[in-house]
Parts: sequence; structure tokens; C-alpha cells
Amino acid sequence: MSAPVPGETALPRRVRPAGPPPPPERHVPSLAGSRSLPYAAINTELAELRLQIPGVTGCVLGGVDGLLITHTMPGGSSPDDLAALAASTFGLGRQVGLSLRQGPFRQSTVRNATGYLSVYAVDSQALLAVVGEDAVNVARLHLHAPGVAERLAVLLSAAR
Repeated sequence: MSAPVPGETALPRRVRPAGPPPPPERHVPSLAGSRSLPYAAINTELAELRLQIPGVTGCVLGGVDGLLITHTMPGGSSPDDLAALAASTFGLGRQVGLSLRQGPFRQSTVRNATGYLSVYAVDSQALLAVVGEDAVNVARLHLHAPGVAERLAVLLSAAR
């Protein structure tokens, strides 16, 4: 460790708290691969959202852990990657909500050159990610997707 240079301020250092470490956090098991989920009903909700909103190209239901539960994405796309991206979006949105004291994560939308990714909280364990073309009516999507997320939450809670 080098001595501080005269005239420069030393950076603060973290100090290990005294006492025993806190107990590890208990995480609920992942929903990915659960045989008790009503996949047919879930996929019906995802398919109906895709039909109701022109320009929606697919949907992913993933866990907040980034693992894929199910999807209605067309071939050529990677639903596993989208589930992980949805969890990353959730993590960032959750931190923004905590920092600004605005409450829990609800929804986030990312607009790219030729499309959108919108992520909606389903419940404390699941996220709905919706991929849309640039021409998708985002306002209409934001009207319909929260209702789909609520219905998905009911389906997931009934299976637990």
C-alpha cells in the first residue's frame, strides 16, 4: 500500500462490520422447468397478447433469476437470452426504483432502431418480456400487457 500523495484526498475505504456475518438470503426456487405450471394456459395468454397488438413479434415469460419459463418467440430468436435480458432490465429498474424511492419495479421499455423490448413485472418471481417491431403501438401495448401480467400472476400462484 502506498502512502498518500501530498495535496490529494485519500479515497474512503469500506470497513468490515463487527460481529457475525448476516444469514444468507433465502431465495425462492426458480419457476423454470416447474412441471406444476399450467403451460397451456400461460402460452394462450402470451399468444393472445401477440394477436391483440399488431407488431408484437413474440413474448417470453421468465423468472427474475433470468431463466426461461416459456415463450412464443418465432424461430431464429433466442428466448433464453431474452429471459436473461428481461431479468437484467428488471434489476436495473428495481435499483432505479429503490434509489429514487419510487417503489417496486412495474415496467420498462427499451426502444432500438428497429423495435422494442418491454418488460413487465408479473409477480415477485416472474417477468413478461414483449418484443415488438418499430411499428408496434406502444401505448396500446402498455394498456393490454399489465392485464396479461395480472392473469399470468394468477396462473402462477395457483400452480404453487
